[in-house]
Amino acid sequence: MTQEEKELLIDLSERLLFGVKIKIGEHSDYKLIGIVITDEHPIKVEVIENGIPYKIEVSPDIIKPYLRPISSMTDEEYKEYSKLWDLQDEFPTDADIRFKTDVFNWLNAHHFDFRGLIEKGLALEAPKGMYD
Repeated sequence: MTQEEKELLIDLSERLLFGVKIKIGEHSDYKLIGIVITDEHPIKVEVIENGIPYKIEVSPDIIKPYLRPISSMTDEEYKEYSKLWDLQDEFPTDADIRFKTDVFNWLNAHHFDFRGLIEKGLALEAPKGMYD
């Protein structure tokens, strides 16, 4: 398993509680609800598709989560985010994200890509309204 695949799987495992949507191969109607991370191929994931949960084995290189770029943060979200950091004047950038659990949880809950996975080709930009 490559380092990038490991990075992606760690990110996905942190997003399990927040209903991250993923694309596996050419199919994109999955909500990830479980993952078994091993050094073996394929890995096992549990997903919900059309309201039905099931487990599948897939190669990690064909899994891509749908994430939101930090730049897509709305004004209301920025106000919530600011309260966590007590930010006053600056709009957050990827470099502004510090190691703080409540901030990570908030970012994961709002499906933001704070690790640059979209830029690395490991995630897809979520279409507007996907997580409304």
